[in-house]
Amino acid sequence: MSDLMQEFEEYLTMNLPDIKSFHPYFNDALKKMVIAGGKRFRPLLLLSVIEAYEPLLLKNAYPVALGIELLHTYSLIHDDLPAMDNADLRRGEQTLHKTYDEVSAILVGDALNSHAFYTISVAPLSSEIKIKLVKELSYYGGVGGMVLGQAIDCYFENQKLNIEELKFLHIHKTAKLIATSLKMGAIIARLDIKTQNMLFDFGEQLGLLFQIEDDIIDVTKNSNEAGKTTNNDKDKNSFVNLLGADEAIKQRNELIKKLKKDSASFDEKLANKLITIIDKYFKKEK
Repeated sequence: MSDLMQEFEEYLTMNLPDIKSFHPYFNDALKKMVIAGGKRFRPLLLLSVIEAYEPLLLKNAYPVALGIELLHTYSLIHDDLPAMDNADLRRGEQTLHKTYDEVSAILVGDALNSHAFYTISVAPLSSEIKIKLVKELSYYGGVGGMVLGQAIDCYFENQKLNIEELKFLHIHKTAKLIATSLKMGAIIARLDIKTQNMLFDFGEQLGLLFQIEDDIIDVTKNSNEAGKTTNNDKDKNSFVNLLGADEAIKQRNELIKKLKKDSASFDEKLANKLITIIDKYFKKEK
């Protein structure tokens, strides 16, 4: 882990919600899925943009990066519920509804969702910037992105979508939150609107790559290797189910090549960071 992400991880651990009550385990349940780990991919994207342009603002941005991670974790908790994927494993740990109960998992997800915006609201940034950040995350983490994508994913289970519908689903469910993470970094760094939008567009393609990679992992790794329940997408609209594993791998490789080429649109510092992230998380396969 880079020094940047090591420092952020320490910040995350020290700044998780800590709510005292006579509930026997709610406070522990709030933290369980966040401290279980994860790629921290979305916070990394946000912080990488800031590090490239305004490194002195990094610590001020930690609460925002934490907010993104909390919102992402809420989405995983709800995605694993019996009403959705009914998964037993996440981030190498039992899912919350298995460790505790379904009601607790729903409420922890709700709490992390709302607390994400609390952490942004108390960040040492200007009110103008924080309003813009809340606008982005609330829209693309909700009706304009992730929640819409999840609704389509659940409704069309066992119904085959075409490739454009499949991309629409996953651009909303997965890619828009990744795109928003890059754009929010650009907002904190006060980059111009054109660059913000370029980063958002880049992030949508990066998010598609992320989803294709996830679909490939689902059929090529067991649950222990992946740290989550795998071989659980047989009834879902995934890139592997629609295209086959070989074609999905081919598309993944083409997207890696395209994203590396597109990264040259940004100045050298940011381009190098984006390429480093792509190389770390996505490796071409034959």
